[in-house]
Amino acid sequence: MAKILMYTSAVCPYCIRAEQLLTRKGVSAIEKCRVDLDPALRDRMIELTGQRTVPQIFINGRHIGGCDDLYALDRAGGLDPLLAVDAA
Repeated sequence: MAKILMYTSAVCPYCIRAEQLLTRKGVSAIEKCRVDLDPALRDRMIELTGQRTVPQIFINGRHIGGCDDLYALDRAGGLDPLLAVDAA
């Protein structure tokens, strides 16, 4: 199964939507980094992605982007193949 890492916060509706899509796709485990609880995690997220907003989603170490990016990837047919690849 693919390894999913999501930088998130507790009250983010986009984070919830992204997680719902991943769950519908059969993802059972998402590693969540709560940037609202740990400022160092937000700093790390910004360093890795250049983005300040959540969610920031990684699949098998590849930065996907935010919620809109995840949905666009799914519409383009690119999400299922990424989720089918086992984490290295």
